[in-house]
Amino acid sequence: MNNVRDVVKVGIADINVVKPPGTIRTSGLGSCVGVVIYDETARIAGMVHIMLPDSSLAKSGAKNEAKFADTGVPALIKELTQSGARLFRLKAKIAGGAQMFQYKSGSDLMKIGPRNVEAVKQQLKIARIPILAEDVGGNSGRTIEFDPLTSILHIRSVSKGEQRL
Repeated sequence: MNNVRDVVKVGIADINVVKPPGTIRTSGLGSCVGVVIYDETARIAGMVHIMLPDSSLAKSGAKNEAKFADTGVPALIKELTQSGARLFRLKAKIAGGAQMFQYKSGSDLMKIGPRNVEAVKQQLKIARIPILAEDVGGNSGRTIEFDPLTSILHIRSVSKGEQRL
């Protein structure tokens, strides 16, 4: 991972945007999905750390947009365009969505990781943003860091070590 530049951190159920020379990082991606959306020409990138697929799962009261795929992805797109990115140039890379625990019941309700991945992909499809790379599924957590200067996503996981997408 890149330690020379400033690193903008994205917490769980959080969203942020970065321009060079900074990079953007999130850790603790188990069943959560890290979504990076970027504009190579404007050299701007944003990341959202999605915890759940659908905001209808929220308890009553104020909702954290970044927590859910159906609200977090559109919120990230809005922040990027307000920061100078152009909608037609946006591309995405995603990671996470692991099945961290094995359940005896075959209930899809407990398969949060795969449901998060599917919900993120659906939101990106609706926004017409192509996914250029992904590292999803499996059963181990990930830390990801994106560099808007190179458009490279660094992924560190216990099972696969380090890789670059």
